[in-house]
Amino acid sequence: MPASMHGTIKTLLALSLVLATLPMTGCTGGTSSNLAFYNVGSAEQKKELSALFALLELHGPQGSSPDSMRHFAAARKVASILVTEKEYAKAAAFLVQCADLRDEYASWYLFTAAASYEAAGDIQLAIPLYERTVKDAPDAIVEGQSLHHASLSRLVKSATLPERKINYYRELLARFPEASDTGTSYFLLGKEYEKVGDWKNALDSYSKFLPWFGAVVPGYPDALKYARELTEFAASPKDWIQENLDDLVRGIRKALASGSASGLRKYASKAGFFAVSWYQDTDDDANSKVRFDLSQFMRSQPIRSDEKLDSSSGPREAYLKTWGWAGRVPVWYLCFRKINFPADPSVHGRWEWAGIYFGEKMQ
Repeated sequence: MPASMHGTIKTLLALSLVLATLPMTGCTGGTSSNLAFYNVGSAEQKKELSALFALLELHGPQGSSPDSMRHFAAARKVASILVTEKEYAKAAAFLVQCADLRDEYASWYLFTAAASYEAAGDIQLAIPLYERTVKDAPDAIVEGQSLHHASLSRLVKSATLPERKINYYRELLARFPEASDTGTSYFLLGKEYEKVGDWKNALDSYSKFLPWFGAVVPGYPDALKYARELTEFAASPKDWIQENLDDLVRGIRKALASGSASGLRKYASKAGFFAVSWYQDTDDDANSKVRFDLSQFMRSQPIRSDEKLDSSSGPREAYLKTWGWAGRVPVWYLCFRKINFPADPSVHGRWEWAGIYFGEKMQ
């Protein structure tokens, strides 16, 4: 493809997708009678537009010298000039007129028209054109990029209703399962399912997201941790959960007083229980998720605990200072968390012993 034509396409979209030359047929907007409406810019540009419209008429299906490639090149140049002059609405109108759905490459015209409206900030006019690109026009692969995939991606971003987003994501994943953004789509689909209360499909989406290591989800830096914890918790027996914090702390104190490691262990979470220092992130180290033998640390003397929960405790997370543990670090803070799992109302809002922080608490 000539470099000049490649540059024309870049100017035309003024967006992330760079389009390449595609052969197309006639453009109903390409007649001299339309020139007055599209005649913009400097005198030199108006002269160029006049020549381009003459070429459109000459090489169109009804012209005296039909030539689909030359006709398409002229149409793209017209649209490029209109976009350069920030006449986005006129560019879109012109491109829509050129979109003959019988044509193999109508998706190019429709997609670029939608992109022109979007560039002008009028997403409500762009949405129907992106939808027409997907539903009515055959797909086209441009620079390795599917215009249907690009249209669906933009529809997902513009949709406001979760139900609409779910439909777009499902079509994206069904039609383009090997796309580079598949992992991200699975996670975001899970979030939309959450919004409508469909936890079964939400958890299924998160489980499909997990193998996509390294997937970056905009707005969700802890996406992998979130999905892993939810799916792990969903698959667990949930037999350690207590009705309220008071019952949980009471059971913990009883087990500590009796020196019963097994009695203490039954209160520990079986889904992501951690044991870390205050300076260590609970998700950064392999040792942060453990099932160690508590009896090894309860041998030297009785384990004591503060009469009250730590002052930094809140409505969703609480800490109990304990001491007397064997080993190099005799002080442990037990961390209790309120369970956030709307998928199962029988456990949502209850409490668990989530993990341990070793050493004196950071100030």
